[in-house]
Amino acid sequence: MPLPQSGPVPELVSTPIEAAPHEGRRRPGLSPSRANDFLQCPLLFRFRVVDKLPEPTSEAAARGTLVHAVLERLFDAPAGLRTLEAARALLPGEWDRLRTAEPKYAALFEPESEAVTWLASADTLLGTYFTLEDPTRLEPRERELFVETELAGGPLLRGIVDRLDVAPNGAMRVVDYKTGKSPRAGYESSALFQMRFYALVLWRLRGEIPKMLQLVYLGDARILRHEPVESELLTVERRIRSIWSGIEATARTGDWQPRKSALCPWCAHQALCPAFGGTAPDVPAGAVEVALGVRPEPVLS
Repeated sequence: MPLPQSGPVPELVSTPIEAAPHEGRRRPGLSPSRANDFLQCPLLFRFRVVDKLPEPTSEAAARGTLVHAVLERLFDAPAGLRTLEAARALLPGEWDRLRTAEPKYAALFEPESEAVTWLASADTLLGTYFTLEDPTRLEPRERELFVETELAGGPLLRGIVDRLDVAPNGAMRVVDYKTGKSPRAGYESSALFQMRFYALVLWRLRGEIPKMLQLVYLGDARILRHEPVESELLTVERRIRSIWSGIEATARTGDWQPRKSALCPWCAHQALCPAFGGTAPDVPAGAVEVALGVRPEPVLS
Protein backbone atom coordinates (compact mmCIF):
# COMPACT_ATOMS: atom_id res chain seq x y z
CA MET A 1 0.00 0.00 0.00
CA PRO A 2 1.58 3.33 -0.96
CA LEU A 3 2.31 5.94 1.65
CA PRO A 4 0.10 8.99 1.22
CA GLN A 5 1.69 12.43 1.26
CA SER A 6 -0.91 14.22 3.29
CA GLY A 7 -3.52 13.83 5.98
CA PRO A 8 -3.38 13.31 9.74
CA VAL A 9 -1.19 10.52 11.06
CA PRO A 10 -2.42 8.55 14.08
CA GLU A 11 -0.08 7.58 16.88
CA LEU A 12 1.67 4.24 16.47
CA VAL A 13 1.01 1.55 19.03
CA SER A 14 4.52 0.13 19.05
CA THR A 15 7.75 0.26 20.97
CA PRO A 16 8.76 3.92 21.07
CA ILE A 17 12.01 5.14 19.65
CA GLU A 18 13.88 7.02 22.31
CA ALA A 19 15.79 10.11 21.34
CA ALA A 20 19.28 10.32 22.81
CA PRO A 21 21.59 13.28 23.23
CA HIS A 22 24.31 13.61 20.60
CA GLU A 23 26.91 14.85 23.06
CA GLY A 24 28.65 13.36 26.05
CA ARG A 25 30.17 9.94 26.49
CA ARG A 26 28.18 7.13 24.92
CA ARG A 27 28.45 3.38 24.99
CA PRO A 28 30.57 1.86 22.22
CA GLY A 29 28.49 1.19 19.13
CA LEU A 30 28.44 1.09 15.37
CA SER A 31 26.87 3.41 12.81
CA PRO A 32 26.61 2.87 9.04
CA SER A 33 29.38 5.42 8.41
CA ARG A 34 31.81 3.82 10.83
CA ALA A 35 31.02 0.34 9.47
CA ASN A 36 31.90 1.60 5.99
CA ASP A 37 35.08 3.20 7.38
CA PHE A 38 36.29 -0.15 8.70
CA LEU A 39 35.52 -1.89 5.42
CA GLN A 40 37.29 0.87 3.50
CA CYS A 41 40.37 1.04 5.74
CA PRO A 42 40.85 -0.29 9.31
CA LEU A 43 43.44 2.41 10.01
CA LEU A 44 40.99 5.14 8.99
CA PHE A 45 38.45 3.60 11.37
CA ARG A 46 41.05 3.71 14.15
CA PHE A 47 41.93 7.35 13.47
CA ARG A 48 38.26 8.37 13.58
CA VAL A 49 36.86 6.15 16.33
CA VAL A 50 39.76 5.37 18.66
CA ASP A 51 42.13 8.33 18.22
CA LYS A 52 39.32 10.75 17.36
CA LEU A 53 41.68 12.78 15.21
CA PRO A 54 40.20 16.04 13.97
CA GLU A 55 39.44 16.39 10.28
CA PRO A 56 39.03 19.60 8.33
CA THR A 57 35.66 20.10 6.74
CA SER A 58 35.15 20.82 3.06
CA GLU A 59 32.87 23.12 1.14
CA ALA A 60 30.91 20.09 -0.07
CA ALA A 61 30.48 18.69 3.45
CA ALA A 62 29.45 22.08 4.82
CA ARG A 63 26.96 22.53 1.98
CA GLY A 64 25.44 19.15 2.80
CA THR A 65 25.10 20.07 6.47
CA LEU A 66 23.51 23.40 5.58
CA VAL A 67 20.99 21.95 3.12
CA HIS A 68 20.04 19.23 5.61
CA ALA A 69 19.47 21.89 8.27
CA VAL A 70 17.25 23.96 5.98
CA LEU A 71 15.17 20.94 4.94
CA GLU A 72 14.71 19.98 8.59
CA ARG A 73 13.63 23.50 9.54
CA LEU A 74 11.33 23.83 6.52
CA PHE A 75 8.91 21.36 8.10
CA ASP A 76 8.54 23.58 11.16
CA ALA A 77 6.27 25.77 9.03
CA PRO A 78 2.61 24.96 8.32
CA ALA A 79 2.22 22.82 5.20
CA GLY A 80 0.99 25.63 2.96
CA LEU A 81 4.02 27.79 3.75
CA ARG A 82 6.66 25.22 2.81
CA THR A 83 7.63 26.88 -0.43
CA LEU A 84 10.92 27.20 -2.28
CA GLU A 85 10.99 30.87 -1.34
CA ALA A 86 10.60 29.93 2.33
CA ALA A 87 13.43 27.41 2.08
CA ARG A 88 15.70 29.95 0.41
CA ALA A 89 14.88 32.47 3.11
CA LEU A 90 16.17 30.02 5.73
CA LEU A 91 19.62 29.74 4.13
CA PRO A 92 21.31 32.85 5.58
CA GLY A 93 20.07 32.25 9.11
CA GLU A 94 20.99 28.57 9.12
CA TRP A 95 24.44 29.40 7.75
CA ASP A 96 24.95 31.98 10.51
CA ARG A 97 23.86 29.41 13.10
CA LEU A 98 26.18 26.70 11.77
CA ARG A 99 29.28 28.86 11.54
CA THR A 100 28.61 30.28 15.01
CA ALA A 101 28.22 26.80 16.50
CA GLU A 102 31.13 25.26 14.59
CA PRO A 103 34.31 27.32 14.04
CA LYS A 104 35.40 24.88 11.31
CA TYR A 105 32.58 26.17 9.12
CA ALA A 106 33.41 29.81 9.78
CA ALA A 107 37.03 29.20 8.76
CA LEU A 108 36.02 27.91 5.33
CA PHE A 109 35.45 31.36 3.89
CA GLU A 110 37.76 34.18 4.76
CA PRO A 111 36.71 36.79 3.89
CA GLU A 112 33.03 35.93 4.24
CA SER A 113 32.31 37.45 0.83
CA GLU A 114 33.83 34.31 -0.69
CA ALA A 115 30.79 32.36 0.54
CA VAL A 116 28.42 34.05 -1.93
CA THR A 117 28.96 31.56 -4.78
CA TRP A 118 28.94 28.66 -2.36
CA LEU A 119 25.61 29.76 -0.87
CA ALA A 120 24.23 30.02 -4.41
CA SER A 121 25.13 26.36 -4.96
CA ALA A 122 23.17 25.43 -1.83
CA ASP A 123 20.27 27.46 -3.18
CA THR A 124 20.42 25.42 -6.39
CA LEU A 125 20.21 22.16 -4.43
CA LEU A 126 17.11 23.43 -2.64
CA GLY A 127 15.55 24.22 -6.01
CA THR A 128 16.26 20.66 -7.11
CA TYR A 129 14.58 19.29 -3.98
CA PHE A 130 11.33 20.99 -4.90
CA THR A 131 11.36 19.23 -8.29
CA LEU A 132 11.49 15.86 -6.51
CA GLU A 133 9.08 16.28 -3.60
CA ASP A 134 6.24 18.58 -2.63
CA PRO A 135 6.73 19.33 1.09
CA THR A 136 3.27 20.90 1.31
CA ARG A 137 1.87 17.37 0.95
CA LEU A 138 4.16 15.74 3.51
CA GLU A 139 3.79 15.46 7.27
CA PRO A 140 6.94 13.75 8.58
CA ARG A 141 6.60 11.90 11.86
CA GLU A 142 10.25 12.56 12.74
CA ARG A 143 13.19 14.59 11.47
CA GLU A 144 16.86 14.08 12.39
CA LEU A 145 15.77 11.12 14.50
CA PHE A 146 18.45 9.46 16.62
CA VAL A 147 17.81 5.71 16.78
CA GLU A 148 19.68 3.08 18.74
CA THR A 149 19.26 -0.61 19.47
CA GLU A 150 21.48 -3.45 20.61
CA LEU A 151 21.67 -6.74 18.76
CA ALA A 152 21.44 -9.81 20.97
CA GLY A 153 25.01 -10.78 21.76
CA GLY A 154 26.22 -8.17 19.31
CA PRO A 155 27.04 -4.51 18.95
CA LEU A 156 24.98 -1.47 19.78
CA LEU A 157 23.68 0.03 16.53
CA ARG A 158 22.96 3.73 16.16
CA GLY A 159 22.29 6.30 13.52
CA ILE A 160 20.41 9.47 12.59
CA VAL A 161 17.48 9.19 10.19
CA ASP A 162 16.94 12.38 8.15
CA ARG A 163 13.19 11.90 7.94
CA LEU A 164 10.66 9.28 8.95
CA ASP A 165 7.23 9.35 7.30
CA VAL A 166 4.45 7.22 8.72
CA ALA A 167 1.27 6.40 6.81
CA PRO A 168 -2.16 6.15 8.48
CA ASN A 169 -1.82 2.36 8.43
CA GLY A 170 1.51 2.59 10.29
CA ALA A 171 3.75 1.87 7.29
CA MET A 172 7.10 3.60 7.61
CA ARG A 173 9.13 5.35 4.93
CA VAL A 174 12.76 6.13 5.77
CA VAL A 175 14.08 9.13 3.83
CA ASP A 176 17.67 10.29 3.49
CA TYR A 177 18.82 13.42 1.64
CA LYS A 178 22.04 13.29 -0.38
CA THR A 179 23.53 16.47 -1.79
CA GLY A 180 25.82 14.57 -4.14
CA LYS A 181 25.01 12.58 -7.24
CA SER A 182 23.34 9.17 -7.28
CA PRO A 183 25.44 6.03 -7.79
CA ARG A 184 25.72 4.52 -11.23
CA ALA A 185 23.41 1.64 -12.06
CA GLY A 186 24.72 -1.50 -10.41
CA TYR A 187 26.66 0.45 -7.73
CA GLU A 188 23.80 1.20 -5.35
CA SER A 189 24.75 -1.39 -2.71
CA SER A 190 26.91 0.91 -0.58
CA ALA A 191 24.20 3.59 -0.40
CA LEU A 192 21.52 1.02 0.33
CA PHE A 193 23.61 -0.52 3.12
CA GLN A 194 23.05 2.64 5.16
CA MET A 195 19.31 2.54 4.56
CA ARG A 196 19.05 -1.19 5.28
CA PHE A 197 21.01 -0.55 8.48
CA TYR A 198 18.38 2.01 9.53
CA ALA A 199 15.61 -0.37 8.50
CA LEU A 200 17.10 -3.10 10.69
CA VAL A 201 17.29 -0.76 13.69
CA LEU A 202 13.71 0.42 13.20
CA TRP A 203 12.53 -3.18 12.78
CA ARG A 204 14.19 -4.20 16.05
CA LEU A 205 12.73 -1.17 17.84
CA ARG A 206 9.21 -1.23 16.45
CA GLY A 207 8.71 -4.82 15.42
CA GLU A 208 7.84 -3.78 11.88
CA ILE A 209 9.96 -3.54 8.74
CA PRO A 210 9.83 -0.13 7.02
CA LYS A 211 7.77 -0.26 3.86
CA MET A 212 10.04 2.02 1.84
CA LEU A 213 13.65 3.22 1.89
CA GLN A 214 14.11 6.42 -0.11
CA LEU A 215 17.33 8.21 -1.03
CA VAL A 216 16.79 11.71 -2.43
CA TYR A 217 19.80 12.77 -4.54
CA LEU A 218 19.89 16.51 -5.05
CA GLY A 219 23.10 16.45 -7.07
CA ASP A 220 21.41 14.97 -10.14
CA ALA A 221 17.70 15.10 -9.24
CA ARG A 222 17.14 11.39 -8.73
CA ILE A 223 15.26 9.34 -6.16
CA LEU A 224 16.39 5.81 -5.35
CA ARG A 225 13.64 3.73 -3.75
CA HIS A 226 13.81 0.27 -2.27
CA GLU A 227 11.32 -1.94 -0.44
CA PRO A 228 13.21 -4.07 2.10
CA VAL A 229 12.17 -7.58 3.04
CA GLU A 230 12.92 -9.69 6.08
CA SER A 231 15.46 -11.98 4.40
CA GLU A 232 17.69 -9.12 3.27
CA LEU A 233 17.58 -7.42 6.67
CA LEU A 234 18.65 -10.69 8.28
CA THR A 235 21.53 -10.76 5.79
CA VAL A 236 22.41 -7.18 6.78
CA GLU A 237 22.36 -8.21 10.43
CA ARG A 238 24.79 -11.06 9.72
CA ARG A 239 27.04 -8.68 7.80
CA ILE A 240 27.01 -6.17 10.66
CA ARG A 241 27.91 -8.91 13.12
CA SER A 242 30.77 -9.96 10.84
CA ILE A 243 32.04 -6.38 10.57
CA TRP A 244 31.89 -5.97 14.34
CA SER A 245 33.73 -9.24 14.86
CA GLY A 246 36.45 -7.95 12.56
CA ILE A 247 36.62 -4.68 14.50
CA GLU A 248 36.89 -6.54 17.82
CA ALA A 249 39.62 -8.84 16.52
CA THR A 250 41.60 -5.91 15.12
CA ALA A 251 41.17 -3.93 18.34
CA ARG A 252 42.49 -6.82 20.42
CA THR A 253 45.61 -7.29 18.30
CA GLY A 254 46.14 -3.62 17.51
CA ASP A 255 46.77 -4.52 13.89
CA TRP A 256 45.07 -1.50 12.29
CA GLN A 257 46.33 -2.02 8.77
CA PRO A 258 45.86 0.66 6.10
CA ARG A 259 44.05 -0.38 2.95
CA LYS A 260 44.92 1.62 -0.14
CA SER A 261 42.11 2.54 -2.51
CA ALA A 262 40.96 5.19 -4.95
CA LEU A 263 39.64 7.13 -1.93
CA CYS A 264 43.08 7.66 -0.38
CA PRO A 265 43.70 11.07 -2.04
CA TRP A 266 40.71 12.44 -0.11
CA CYS A 267 41.85 11.10 3.28
CA ALA A 268 42.65 13.78 5.85
CA HIS A 269 45.21 11.50 7.54
CA GLN A 270 47.41 10.52 4.62
CA ALA A 271 50.47 12.15 6.24
CA LEU A 272 50.15 9.70 9.16
CA CYS A 273 49.53 6.64 7.00
CA PRO A 274 52.33 4.05 6.69
CA ALA A 275 51.10 3.23 3.17
CA PHE A 276 52.27 6.73 2.18
CA GLY A 277 55.46 6.87 4.24
CA GLY A 278 53.88 8.27 7.38
CA THR A 279 53.91 7.00 10.94
CA ALA A 280 50.70 6.41 12.84
CA PRO A 281 50.75 7.80 16.40
CA ASP A 282 50.67 5.44 19.35
CA VAL A 283 47.18 4.51 20.46
CA PRO A 284 46.34 6.50 23.61
CA ALA A 285 46.20 4.37 26.75
CA GLY A 286 42.71 3.03 27.36
CA ALA A 287 41.32 4.59 24.18
CA VAL A 288 40.40 1.25 22.60
CA GLU A 289 38.38 0.17 25.62
CA VAL A 290 36.60 3.52 25.82
CA ALA A 291 35.80 3.63 22.09
CA LEU A 292 34.98 -0.03 21.48
CA GLY A 293 34.61 -1.78 24.82
CA VAL A 294 37.41 -4.17 23.82
CA ARG A 295 40.52 -4.87 25.89
CA PRO A 296 43.67 -5.09 23.75
CA GLU A 297 45.78 -8.21 24.11
CA PRO A 298 49.05 -7.69 26.04
CA VAL A 299 52.13 -7.32 23.88
CA LEU A 300 54.57 -10.15 24.59
CA SER A 301 58.19 -9.06 24.70
